[in-house]
Amino acid sequence: MAAIDHQPLVSLRRFDLSDLDDFWVWASDERVAAACTWKAYTNKDDLRRHIEEIVLPHPWYRAIIVNGRPVGAISVKVPETANYQCHGEIGYMLATERWGKGVATSALRMATETALAEIEGLERVEAIVLEENKASQRVLEKVGFKREGVLRRYLLFKGVVKDVLIYSFIKGDAFLI
Repeated sequence: MAAIDHQPLVSLRRFDLSDLDDFWVWASDERVAAACTWKAYTNKDDLRRHIEEIVLPHPWYRAIIVNGRPVGAISVKVPETANYQCHGEIGYMLATERWGKGVATSALRMATETALAEIEGLERVEAIVLEENKASQRVLEKVGFKREGVLRRYLLFKGVVKDVLIYSFIKGDAFLI
């Protein structure tokens, strides 16, 4: 008898200020923040300001939804410089209770496919990943992102200059999942 796949149904939508409590779950988690450029939030008022000033006005910042509730976030940032508007950088974060369950992989595929279709002129989606973040590298590779190489001394990460890996997905590449 074949095993039944119990992958959660994942969708994406814009955030709303009413998502503050759900956002707090991962934004205040040190384990989530460990791989992000920001430190875990310790004050809900600071997080509310972040949502109001950064998340809501951002043109492509989405909630990762499972069972009707936000469990993470994914965004695509396109540089404002005209010569670079054909590529965007994707980033994502996910509540720890959803790690290892296929949620990030599903959300990354959906976001990449949707951003390439919605953002005018976008031809390339890239991800910058810490070398030690093996889980995120696996997520990118499962979706079909290609590892392009190491960017040496590229990122000031919480006071330490770090090497990072760069991955890309080009419009027309095949999704693996």
